[in-house]
Amino acid sequence: MTTTPTSFTFKLNHEQQQSLVQLLRAGNYRPAEIPHTIVAARGPDFGVSLYTSGKCLIQGKGAQEFVLFVMEPSVLGNATIGYEKILNPEATSAHMGIDESGKGDFFGPMVIASAFVDESLAGKMQSMGVRDSKTITSDAKAMAMGRELRTLLGRRFSVVKIGPRAYNRLYSKMRSVNKLLAWGHARAIENLLEAIPDCPRAISDQFGDEKIVKRALMEKGRAIELVQRHKAESDLAVAAASIIAREGFLRSLADMVVQYGLKIPKGASEAVRAAAVELARQRGPAILLDTVKCHFKTTDQVLAELKETRAILGPEGQAVSRTLTNPRWTRKKPAEPPSE
Repeated sequence: MTTTPTSFTFKLNHEQQQSLVQLLRAGNYRPAEIPHTIVAARGPDFGVSLYTSGKCLIQGKGAQEFVLFVMEPSVLGNATIGYEKILNPEATSAHMGIDESGKGDFFGPMVIASAFVDESLAGKMQSMGVRDSKTITSDAKAMAMGRELRTLLGRRFSVVKIGPRAYNRLYSKMRSVNKLLAWGHARAIENLLEAIPDCPRAISDQFGDEKIVKRALMEKGRAIELVQRHKAESDLAVAAASIIAREGFLRSLADMVVQYGLKIPKGASEAVRAAAVELARQRGPAILLDTVKCHFKTTDQVLAELKETRAILGPEGQAVSRTLTNPRWTRKKPAEPPSE
């Protein structure tokens, strides 16, 4: 039984954005207030959000009908639904995608996942509404979709979870998140090749020198074609990996809540710092090595409030992020606004 997709994402150029704005304002649609949008509206059984980045998100039971009969002829100017294999044959050909979750979160592990896609799996994933996990704002929905994907894939996915203790140990040696990430990506690729040894390609987001990943691969992975690209989450296999990785990260945070009896927030906000201070007061500052990524500047803020220094964390807690050691270093790519 084929399920009608209920979520579509398009990247619109300036002319297409103008066409959509005029269409929504002139048509029988209800305006909606959504942060970071140029325009947002509601139809009888779907919603349309055009974000300042040019990204257009259409969701709801009637989303496909709106795309087929309104978006394609009036905004996009071409047909997309049903023509994916013709327009982009590589998208449904056999390959794996790799993505991670937890990299920017103070608490919890960094989780890297790899997921396999071929023509048969692609159709099922599209019916499930698989997309970049960052566009799924509900943790419950992300976890449910992660479980559904793992069931669908069977042995055709891999998860590498680098818990805080191991993460701090590795970071103290590598002194680079990109190197640590490359190591995790390489392990996720190698693990999936155990199940699918003839997988020809591995796609991931662009996060550093591709050679670092190649050097981290062992014999089994050295023949695979590595592809790093910006916005790789638009690839179905990478999107599936991003959801599975996020599910693993969220489950780890939930386990920590049970273990420590304390709310564990995501990210690196003031609420996160306050939670870390409370945990360190209850369990002692050394607990940070087992629960957080100690190179974050948040660690210094927590220790300062406790009137402690990094000396209490031992050798594995001394490494700090480049933002602390080199004030002139800044991010190359600013964080994007929420997509929903």
